[in-house]
Amino acid sequence: MQRAVRGRLVSFAGDPAETPNAVRYWPDGIVAIDGGRIVAMGDAQAIGPTLPPATPVDHYPEQLVMPGFIDTHIHYVQIEVIASFGLQLLDWLEKYTFIAEQKFADPAFAAKQARFFIDELLRNGTTTALVYCSVHPQSADALFAEAERRGVGLAAGKVMMDRNAPEALRDDAVSSYRDSKALIERWHKRGRLRYAITPRFVVTSTPEQLEAAAALLREHPDCYLQSHLSENLDEIAAVRRAFPDSASYTDVYDRFGLLGPTTVLGHCIHLSEEERALLSHSRSVAAFCPTSNLFLGSGLFDYAAMTRKERPVRVSLATDVGGGTSYSMLQTAAAAYQVFQLRGNKLSAYQAFHMMTRGNALALGLEQEIGMLAPGRYADLVVLDACATPAMRQRMTAVNDRLDEELFVLMIMGDDRAVAATYVQGERIVLDAVSPLVR
Repeated sequence: MQRAVRGRLVSFAGDPAETPNAVRYWPDGIVAIDGGRIVAMGDAQAIGPTLPPATPVDHYPEQLVMPGFIDTHIHYVQIEVIASFGLQLLDWLEKYTFIAEQKFADPAFAAKQARFFIDELLRNGTTTALVYCSVHPQSADALFAEAERRGVGLAAGKVMMDRNAPEALRDDAVSSYRDSKALIERWHKRGRLRYAITPRFVVTSTPEQLEAAAALLREHPDCYLQSHLSENLDEIAAVRRAFPDSASYTDVYDRFGLLGPTTVLGHCIHLSEEERALLSHSRSVAAFCPTSNLFLGSGLFDYAAMTRKERPVRVSLATDVGGGTSYSMLQTAAAAYQVFQLRGNKLSAYQAFHMMTRGNALALGLEQEIGMLAPGRYADLVVLDACATPAMRQRMTAVNDRLDEELFVLMIMGDDRAVAATYVQGERIVLDAVSPLVR
């Protein structure tokens, strides 16, 4: 049955930093939905009369209705270690993350965590994500099964790790290839699901395992390849010791054939000009993870250097939970704004909301499916309330009906409380006020 969502519609037809009139705004608009996809959208006076009689309409007269948010780098197996105190990357992995990830050998535990994880994404208005699982194939099975049940768009993969990790978290080149291939055959392009070949990072993979990842990518070029790059100076030194013949950390990925338009590399903070050129030439994506980079003291992402016109690198925005400190893309954008400030640059609200929606869809090659309010796209929507808290409501008294200022209030002060509703394929998601704790 057709249904509709009415409110103040916001979408982007281009990058506001580059394209005039990129922001599309309808003060009173309707999104018409059929079969989980948008069939029409625009001004309510034009769209309303075209709806079939008795079409259910969810009306949000004061709120903003936007495409659902997209997160391009997040670890569902780290939800127990978010906000773990006081260490930088490599020590943090050893003390917290590797311990937590061992629990995912238990399929029942993985299933519980997957339910909680997807609840938190939806509570924060995120309807699509690129996700890291643990080394255990059952961790990926659990997440894919839950995503399929809920109808969300999701790409994920089991990590490949055959060294520099606890024995309980190590596979080997042969088993990681075999297990990943089986998961690809089971889940890739099953409905809205996609597989991401996932060598965790160069420090935890031997050359043989990186070769196995490259073989998978050659055999399945429409899969994603996700990993980490140049997050931490000690990490970079470890890569230099492990691959002394490589010119750089990025060169390791290039040598093994792991760069390309479906490759998304988290962090990319400490890069040379030569490394940025490799990413640009290969059209690989750098996932900017500001809350994680600040929390772990990793460094400040250099957006201006990454996006220079002579050799631009494709950039996405991501939470990186659990190194990241919030599931909220709004809070992530607030941290991105602060990183820009410290780098002597500015991030406008329009740019930030473009990154969270259409920009991240472009980074994942999904711009024909999500990221815009346009016919044919999935009806994944987030409804935002800029008066969600007393402090936000007070701030909004001085906004004077300016959309850019309202979005900036949401970006700096917003979190899950500002998400009035989330829709997946046109269906409003109903969650408990607080998800049950997973023990």
